[in-house]
Amino acid sequence: MRPAIRYRRFVFAASLIGALSALPGLANATGTAEIQPPTGPAKTYRHVHIVIWNDQMAVTSSDGKGTVVFGKAACTKVGALIRCFPYDAMLFQNGQQLHIVLRAGGTVWLNPSHTTQHLSQSSTQIPPRGVVLAVQTRRGTYVTLTGTVDEVHR
Repeated sequence: MRPAIRYRRFVFAASLIGALSALPGLANATGTAEIQPPTGPAKTYRHVHIVIWNDQMAVTSSDGKGTVVFGKAACTKVGALIRCFPYDAMLFQNGQQLHIVLRAGGTVWLNPSHTTQHLSQSSTQIPPRGVVLAVQTRRGTYVTLTGTVDEVHR
């Protein structure tokens, strides 16, 4: 990775953390994740915990038994929102870790502002500290997430 790109990613991550941590209060695990495998029924996980840690986003099930960490992404600011294209994730569960390769085209939207924001050309609204994620794994599993960031660590 070129130093200029690494520096921009660091500056971006620092500004995201600063913007989110300036917002008052923390949510109480309001996230909802849905996992839709290519075959079989979808699984919905309510009250997932969403944490921003440096330039990573961790999503933990309400029982604490599983965490998916989205660690690599290309991000840019779009109006008041931040759009990221993740391309790497890691599942931590039952004392093991599993690398998850994501297909191109997945998107994470973050709202670091103090007000609800609308996605352009969409009826979707993202509240302050809100997150909307939609990705597909290389194996064809769809993962969606909506909620608010519960914690921000510098």
